[in-house]
Amino acid sequence: MPPARAGHEPWRIHFFQRHSDEDAFAPVPAVEFLASLPAKTAAEFHAILNAVAKAPPPAFSGGGKWEAMHGDMAGIYEVRVTSRGANHRLFCLLVRTSELLGGPSIVCLGGLTKPVRTAAKPRDYARITQYAAEFRKYGTVLK
Repeated sequence: MPPARAGHEPWRIHFFQRHSDEDAFAPVPAVEFLASLPAKTAAEFHAILNAVAKAPPPAFSGGGKWEAMHGDMAGIYEVRVTSRGANHRLFCLLVRTSELLGGPSIVCLGGLTKPVRTAAKPRDYARITQYAAEFRKYGTVLK
């Protein structure tokens, strides 16, 4: 992973929290996703996120581990980790300016696991775009 660029503050990393108007339990989907993974895989996600935050994201060149989504998922980024014959994906938004978040931030929305060399299900992508829309509406993150 590339080192932090001189003169640039690292971006903050936040975890989207569902708003109680949308889900009474107000879960944090990305934290739940990371908690469901083997410890080594979750640690790799955290290492990649930290490297992206330090780069910062617009300058990060992650060799396939940090990729911009396209089509209906445009504006969302994914962190990619493969382990134990599965592809794991953590989806994030970049928020360049936000007083609420304390500055430029990576907001982790949620994730999915799928078999290697298979496409994600449309309903999984729809869930992530729903989380992105909900974040844009309420701006709630884990405190």
